[in-house]
Amino acid sequence: MGRPARNVGKRLAMRKNTIRPTEIKLHQKSRMLELSFDDGSHYELSCEYLRVYSPSAEVRGHGPGQEVLQVGKEHVNIAKIEPVGTYAVCLYFDDGHSTGIYSWEWLHFLASNYKEMWEDYLERLEHAGHTRRPAAAP
Repeated sequence: MGRPARNVGKRLAMRKNTIRPTEIKLHQKSRMLELSFDDGSHYELSCEYLRVYSPSAEVRGHGPGQEVLQVGKEHVNIAKIEPVGTYAVCLYFDDGHSTGIYSWEWLHFLASNYKEMWEDYLERLEHAGHTRRPAAAP
């Protein structure tokens, strides 16, 4: 399984601002989700990154140390996006995963901490003996 993800829940829990997206655009060809927030920030996140950091229990587990390392998600795409109230979206991935509810705070956290989170994911993959497959040529 590899080592567990750094405890991002505590860092997120400390963040109590009510940041909201002003625009969400899915670019299916490039497998990127473009996000703009009301604080003026703008990000593009890969579907792979969003999938491996899904807030679902399937990925994060039901408690500390129960995280499940996601492998083989290099080519995953988002099939559809549905709003969840006024606080989140549910991302439906083309690998069948659809149980993660991405709050605005979680999306902003993933976006603003991309470099650290992505490096941590790559380290956990390596530690578990996995490598990412190169992306297919367009």
